[in-house]
Amino acid sequence: MVDIADKQSKTAALPQAEPAERRALPRWLITSGSIAVMLILWEIFGRQVNPVFGSYPVAIAVAFWELLVTGQLWAALYDSLRPFVIGYGLAIVIGVPLGLLIGGFRTAEAALGIYVTAGYAMPLVALVPLLILWLGLGFTVKVAVVFLMALFPICINTWLGVVAVPKTLIEVGKSFVAPDLVILRRIVLPATLPYIMAGIRLAVGRAVVAMVIAEFFTTISGLGAVIINSANNFDTATMFVPIIILMLMAVGLNSLIGFVERTVAPWQ
Repeated sequence: MVDIADKQSKTAALPQAEPAERRALPRWLITSGSIAVMLILWEIFGRQVNPVFGSYPVAIAVAFWELLVTGQLWAALYDSLRPFVIGYGLAIVIGVPLGLLIGGFRTAEAALGIYVTAGYAMPLVALVPLLILWLGLGFTVKVAVVFLMALFPICINTWLGVVAVPKTLIEVGKSFVAPDLVILRRIVLPATLPYIMAGIRLAVGRAVVAMVIAEFFTTISGLGAVIINSANNFDTATMFVPIIILMLMAVGLNSLIGFVERTVAPWQ
C-alpha cells in the first residue's frame, strides 16, 4: 500500500504537459507573403493587358535593369534627391521650432496660427506657377515646392503636441521656479516628441509628391522626366520604374523615421 501511495504522489508531482501555445506569425513574414501574393497576381493578370495600358513585374524588372546599366536611373535619382533632401530638411528645421512657438505662446498662436492652418488647407499646387514667376524654372523653385508641401504637417503636429502636454507637468516646472525656456526644453519638448515624429512621417509623403510635381511643372528632369518621356513613348514598363522607386523611397524613409523615433523616444 505504501508503494502504491508513493507512486501516486510521484505521478502527481510530475509536471503536466501543457498544450502548445499558438505563436503569432512574425510581422515581416506576413508583409513578405502579402507582397509575394500581390506580385504573383500582378504578373498573371498583367500579362493579359495591352502593354500600352499596363505592365507586369518581369517587364518592369527588365526596364529597371536597362535604366540602371545605361546610368540614366542614377542621374535621374540624383537630380530628384537634391531638392528633396534640402526642401525636406528645411521644413523640419523651420517647422518644429515654429510649431513649438505657436503652441507654447498664445500671442504667437493668435498671430501665426491662422496662416499655418490656411497654408495646410490650401492646395499648394496652385502656387507653383507663381513660384515659377518668382524663382524661375531651376533648382530653387523645386526646393521651395518641397519645402512648402512638407512644412505645414510638421508645424501643425508640433503645435498640437504642445497643446496636448499635461498642464500638471508644466505646473510642476513652474512650482520649482523654472524659466520658460527650461520648461520648453525639459518638459514640453520630450512630451511633444511623438507628435513631432508623426508630423515628420506625414511630411515624407507630401515631400515626395511635391518633388514629382515640381519636376512636372518646372524644368523636366529627374524621375519625373523618366515618367513623362516613357509615357510619351508609350513605354509603360519603364514608366513604372520611377513610380515604384518613389513608393519604396517613401516607405524606406517612413521606416527610418520610425527607427529614429524608437531611439530618441523609447518610452513611446
